[in-house]
Amino acid sequence: MRAQFVLSEIGVGLRRNLTMTFAVIVSVALSLALFGGSLLMREQVSTMKGYWYDKVNVSIYLCNKTDAESFPSCAKGAVTEDQKKEIRADLEKMPLVQSVQFETAEEAYKHYQEQFGKSSPIAGYLTLDQMQESFRVKLKDPAKYEVISSAFTKRPGVQSVQDQRAVLSNILNLLNGMNAAALGLMALMLVVALMLIVNTVRVSAFSRRRETGIMRLVGASSFYIQIPFVMEAAFAGLLGGGLACVLLVCGQYFLVDNWLVHQINVIQFLGWDAVLAKLPLVIAIGLLMPALAAFATLQKYLKV
Repeated sequence: MRAQFVLSEIGVGLRRNLTMTFAVIVSVALSLALFGGSLLMREQVSTMKGYWYDKVNVSIYLCNKTDAESFPSCAKGAVTEDQKKEIRADLEKMPLVQSVQFETAEEAYKHYQEQFGKSSPIAGYLTLDQMQESFRVKLKDPAKYEVISSAFTKRPGVQSVQDQRAVLSNILNLLNGMNAAALGLMALMLVVALMLIVNTVRVSAFSRRRETGIMRLVGASSFYIQIPFVMEAAFAGLLGGGLACVLLVCGQYFLVDNWLVHQINVIQFLGWDAVLAKLPLVIAIGLLMPALAAFATLQKYLKV
């Protein structure tokens, strides 16, 4: 009988404040969807960093015939065969270097045409003579790029030394910035959701002040009186958490699996295991956060 009474009170409270309850559900759903998305994005960035930092190279670009006017380091002309042999020998002697691969101008031109030939506006004007030969250096510790840079930047025949991590870092920094923005928006939505929960509980308590007064007179405990209000908020939060899970699943299916993986084939995106692992946390927060907020509100606004 008591359980039936509590459930009936929950139904009455939800019907009386249907509009505010709907607002609570939507706010909780959006904030938790952003929370889950932020966790997934952070994990994605960490996975990308661990994967790509082990694969990036240091590129040592060598002078060609057309670099003399543009690069002071190439003022003496194109790199010679002796200089190339000397650079390779010095690279292979360094304990930091794991492997050295030489790329000819012909190979560089072919790779450029394969990757950017159709999309780059300068592809039609780029000639073989403008391409640089280069050494692709794989380091045992990619963080020690400066050792290679300081040793070869001013060497005769070297145009420039480029760390490919710099390009990757820009992408990762962009993703981290997007993640921070999502967290900020999540915090804002969370505050809105908590304010709506507090107001919903206050209105519900005020509209049922006569019933709670009668219950107090007949000897009902404070917990028994408060439990319908707490469970109303918990139920709304549970629905919001469930909706947030639906949004995360739809995002993985439609955005990642059916679009991004086909548009960006150089990134290994997170799979369903990572998404499904976040769903119980989202549900738990959606259930507990409104319940605790309602309980704290009742201590002040429901004197029983």
